Amino acid sequence: MHSESHPPLRLAWTVWGLGAALYIFGFFQRVAPGVMTTELIADFDLTGAELGSLSAFYFYSYVAMQIPTGLLADSWGPRKLLTAGALVAGLGSLCFAFADGLFWACTGRLLIGGSVAVAFVAMMKLSSHWMALKHFSLASGMALFLGILGAIFAGTPLRLLVSSFDWRPVMLISSLFPFVIAALIWIIVRDDPQERGYSSYAPATGIEEPRVGVIAGLRQAFTYRNTWLLSLAPGALAGSVLTFAGLWGVPFLTSHYALSAPLAAATCSAMLLMWAIGGPLLGSLSDRIGNRKPVYLVCCAVIAAAWTLVIFLPELSLIFLIGLLMMIGFASGGIIIGFAYVKESVPSNLAGTASGVCNMGVMVGPMLLQPAVGWVLDSRWQGTTNAGTRIYEAGAYRAGFSLILIWAVLALICLALTRETNCRQRP
Repeated sequence: MHSESHPPLRLAWTVWGLGAALYIFGFFQRVAPGVMTTELIADFDLTGAELGSLSAFYFYSYVAMQIPTGLLADSWGPRKLLTAGALVAGLGSLCFAFADGLFWACTGRLLIGGSVAVAFVAMMKLSSHWMALKHFSLASGMALFLGILGAIFAGTPLRLLVSSFDWRPVMLISSLFPFVIAALIWIIVRDDPQERGYSSYAPATGIEEPRVGVIAGLRQAFTYRNTWLLSLAPGALAGSVLTFAGLWGVPFLTSHYALSAPLAAATCSAMLLMWAIGGPLLGSLSDRIGNRKPVYLVCCAVIAAAWTLVIFLPELSLIFLIGLLMMIGFASGGIIIGFAYVKESVPSNLAGTASGVCNMGVMVGPMLLQPAVGWVLDSRWQGTTNAGTRIYEAGAYRAGFSLILIWAVLALICLALTRETNCRQRP
């Protein structure tokens, strides 16, 4: 027994990393439709709005699960939650791979989104028990980094695999991954180091705190102004990246900048990579200066400015456009600051609930923007097609992407109204 010592860092990161494996798979599935647009449109005979809705079904269930996930992570425990999530993710992936129509494809996406939704909050719960407080921001940043690695694999590598083997066999093989994750989580992961004979990093009072119901927990969390402000803002950051790189970027770049599908996918992957790099760097900067609000505000301002240039300067050179997209990706990494910010804004016993609410706000962005952009594209479609796929004019894309800019401005307003925590947990 090692009850007087904390767990070795290697063991702590292993436990956390198995939760991260499900998060990686979730990111892979989150953006996979973006490089399979031609195949999905052909197989299911989709309009732009229908394609946006198919992709967004992932986010519908993901968002719906965030509040229950926060509460379950506080009461049921990460181990059971992650194991069940991985099993359902595997079933959803199989459903999507074998779908013979739009209904079953949407059902598969719905199951995947709802199941992988448990990963982030469960990972953060594990980190609060298995790691020292000083590692929390690092764990948050690494979560985004690893998740986006999954999204990057859903870029050019997935595009090349789909071109060689078609999308269904590739999705079928990928569905085996979450079943393996489920088995490893059940065998290795424990909710608290004390179950392995080590001392826990969780506050002693946290283990014995009474549980609150869903409604009571939400009511308490929302009495703190930062909870709802920090839940409205991050949709702009996630929406900027996932609406473009996760769905509409490839058709936009292939039709209006004459890029090949693999090169367009590589551009979107690079945008995601910048998101991954920006997360830990911006989170570390916030920790170093001891403030959350100014860094988060600058990130949103950069995103709004970059989208303004993309939208209102339509004759951009390809190099300048790619530079702006990379800037948007990097600045969107500031979303990591929001998780530490909202956690510090409420008492520790509400941290899981507040994190769930904040993560719900993150996913509301792409959930609404992906189909909304598709609807705008359809409303401005001039009837042009290529091999049965709709081709949209540049002006239609500018109108659709204007929705992202509007949300970025809203995020700036929300963040301006937040109260700084100075990187200290509220008592």
